[in-house]
Amino acid sequence: MSASVLYDSPGPKARIRNRVYSVVGTLAVIGLIAFVFVRLNDKGQFAPEMWDIFNYKGVQNDIIDGLLTTLQVFAVAAVLSLALGALLAVGRLSEHKAVRWFATSFIELFRSVPLLITIYALWQLFLTYKSELGFEGTQTEFWALVIGLTVYNGSVQAEVLRAGINSVPKGQREAAYALGMRKTQVMVTVLIPQGVRAMLPTIISQLVVTLKDTSLGYVITYEELLYKAQQVASNTVVNDDYPYVPVIIVVGVIYVALCLALSALATWIERRGRRAKTGIAVAPAEQPVAAGDALDVVDHAEIAGPVDAPKKN
Repeated sequence: MSASVLYDSPGPKARIRNRVYSVVGTLAVIGLIAFVFVRLNDKGQFAPEMWDIFNYKGVQNDIIDGLLTTLQVFAVAAVLSLALGALLAVGRLSEHKAVRWFATSFIELFRSVPLLITIYALWQLFLTYKSELGFEGTQTEFWALVIGLTVYNGSVQAEVLRAGINSVPKGQREAAYALGMRKTQVMVTVLIPQGVRAMLPTIISQLVVTLKDTSLGYVITYEELLYKAQQVASNTVVNDDYPYVPVIIVVGVIYVALCLALSALATWIERRGRRAKTGIAVAPAEQPVAAGDALDVVDHAEIAGPVDAPKKN
């Protein structure tokens, strides 16, 4: 009896046809890339003068400032989204209906609304009440972007953490309750640590999304990396043209490098967690006792009787 498969194994003609399609598709993609490259080169976007702008101190400072503001927004939003995600995950797993319904409604609402709309709505709200909130300078754009990233990514992280907590075997929870732990202790000391370890790659992947979503600050004129790159490209003229393509390539490489650094961090943490020696050490096994020896021990214990307590004077 043959094993069941999801699809039929292709025959000789189908394999040849698939190879032909693969070669044709690859050649088409390479041809498209070459066409775009030639057209941009004809327009002078790859001329050496276009790349010389990155040797200017002003351009370097603008890109560095944009990178620092991007990392600042990401750091604050990442910490707040993880904290909010943990609270929402615990709330959604709560036995109290009011808490569970509130957490579920919050998660579903901000997961459904596009992030750009959330950021823009917060920006307009903060601009309207800027004096009442005490915002100065670029704080309006900063907090609109941070809070927008926090509520969206916190809602996603909550579902990730909830899935990790639910993946913990029920025996862990029952054993903790048997030891006399309260619900809060079981959640904080038993379930959440194991859930985080199980879902760590997904958590880091969502942090990568948070990092990339910081570029949405461009819409509300926050001076992050993408906004700074657009300012550099639009305010610099080389050979009667604007160096948009070189700037986009450089900024894209920076974003890719940041995302790869986060992915490498996730891999390192995962490997370190696997090598960590945690838990209770198993006691060494004693030598087995024969049945006859066990009976002799019992007989001697019965003959000896209880130990007499010392008499008082």
